[in-house]
Amino acid sequence: MPAQEAGADEEEHLDGLTGPVDGLEEALAAVDAFDHTLTGGLLRPRPAQAEALIALADAVAASPLAARVAEAAEKAAAGAASEDHFVALAAARTALLGSAHDALTARADEVTGRVREEPTAPAAAGQQAPNLLAAARSWLCDLARTGWQGIDHDLVSGAAQVVSAMLPDPELRRLAALLDGFAAELAASCPGAALERIPVRRWADLWARGMLLTLPGAAAAPATDTATGRLLPLGVDLQEHATAAQAQVHAVFEPADGTAPRLVRASVSVPKPDTVLGAGVWQLLRPHLTLLAAAGEGRSMDLTGMPVTAEGDLVWQDEHARPGEPADPFATARVALPTATTAPAAPLDRHPAHLVQPVFLEGYGIEQDGDTITFTLPGHRLAVDTDRIPAAGPLTPQAVAASSACIGLLRWDAGRFRLQPLAVETTVRRKPAAVHAGAWAGGTTDKAGAKAEKAATDAVAVLRERAGRLLRK
Repeated sequence: MPAQEAGADEEEHLDGLTGPVDGLEEALAAVDAFDHTLTGGLLRPRPAQAEALIALADAVAASPLAARVAEAAEKAAAGAASEDHFVALAAARTALLGSAHDALTARADEVTGRVREEPTAPAAAGQQAPNLLAAARSWLCDLARTGWQGIDHDLVSGAAQVVSAMLPDPELRRLAALLDGFAAELAASCPGAALERIPVRRWADLWARGMLLTLPGAAAAPATDTATGRLLPLGVDLQEHATAAQAQVHAVFEPADGTAPRLVRASVSVPKPDTVLGAGVWQLLRPHLTLLAAAGEGRSMDLTGMPVTAEGDLVWQDEHARPGEPADPFATARVALPTATTAPAAPLDRHPAHLVQPVFLEGYGIEQDGDTITFTLPGHRLAVDTDRIPAAGPLTPQAVAASSACIGLLRWDAGRFRLQPLAVETTVRRKPAAVHAGAWAGGTTDKAGAKAEKAATDAVAVLRERAGRLLRK
């Protein structure tokens, strides 16, 4: 199909994004009700909490989990749940969100015409320390019994010793990182009784994921294959917090053996001083992922034996990559993206928040109401998530509002599909131009970007000097 026809066909079907998804509201309602039981804790459940637990069991009554979850819900409603019962409740919650993820993914695949690859069997897990897994599970169960409103520093600090013992073991590091971050969030919110607002869904997500990762084999390293061929970057998704930053490059991989192209990702995460802002964050990320420079320069990369997981994540190693020819992301989006297949999500990543699909749109209308931008397509209006546009690049909401074509990530957020722009074609100083969120990833001559990079250099140098002085003492 010609590029223009492919883009038009995708746009004509986007009206399917607003239609109801069978069973979605019911599944999410059961999850929400259960999540609120964790607010007050399950040591002495109230009638409303008992009803929510029974509703969770009813929601999975037709699944293989039915008997175990029904027993767990009954015990928890009576305030007598054991660790195995809490594991069963976490599994039921995860299964419901997984079914919601699958339904939404199927809807997005139908709309975009994307073909999804068949899932592969998970890798076998290595030997893990059962005593440490049990200790982590015990702490998480104590949290569930106490509830978010009852947390205090004594309870939260119980994770520290477990995390310290886990970190040296690569097999346990994934769970250790989750527990460490979760405990830090809880500690910053103590005492729970004084909280005005509780992130109910987020903390329940972290709790349930942690519970399942304490099961032997759940935290197994993903199976990997190797990739040889040409990598064509589409855009860079930058996420930045006060103390950490992550860059994820979305790309189309064309295998050297001529098989179908596929969507892949490459990610890097780094700790970040809170004094490093804006474009300065690229200095921290760039040394760990040479692909960022290629993405910023609009260049392909040639891969030879690059490790890649069954979920489409490149385990980036510089020795397996070299810079290739120039590659315009918009040409890639028009020609290669419509035919690219996509990998299935890992079992524990089946969650609506993990739904991310690269898409290409053009020929849309634009509605703007204050800071809210909406793309209008035949029979549909697609909200644009401008809050996700990073400050560390030249892409702005104003450029999006004046665009004629967009490469973006289709996400499910706050009960609806939304589009996160990665790049747009627009008019700059009366000339057509492409503006990319990751344009400064490889460096920049832009005055604002260069100023931020210099400030970051100075800040990092000062911090290193202070750290060296402390170590010498």
